[in-house]
Amino acid sequence: MATIAINDMRFYAHHGCFEQERAIGTHFRVDLEFVTDTSRAEVSDNIADTVNYLEVYQVVKREMEIPSHLLEHVARRIGEGVKQNFSSVDSVNVKVSKLNPPLGGQMVSVSVEITL
Repeated sequence: MATIAINDMRFYAHHGCFEQERAIGTHFRVDLEFVTDTSRAEVSDNIADTVNYLEVYQVVKREMEIPSHLLEHVARRIGEGVKQNFSSVDSVNVKVSKLNPPLGGQMVSVSVEITL
């Protein structure tokens, strides 16, 4: 088994509880790790024997394009999408961060991290 990570994916999306956030949009970061059996790919050096990172990225991108009120909802959709599209994935950890959130103070981000 191996853990594969796709780190620091950046998106401009329309998630948020406030109407203005959903209308204007803001920047988000997604970090994703998944556990899968890579033993065949380790020997074959063939992408067909592992989970294609580009295809995983496409699942994340598709889910980030669907507006949600909560980061929890976005993270759950991403995790479920990865597990549904890649049967060889045993578990997935997703962290979704909203950069520069409008909380009335100065901060880099707020994040939600889930494991499925």
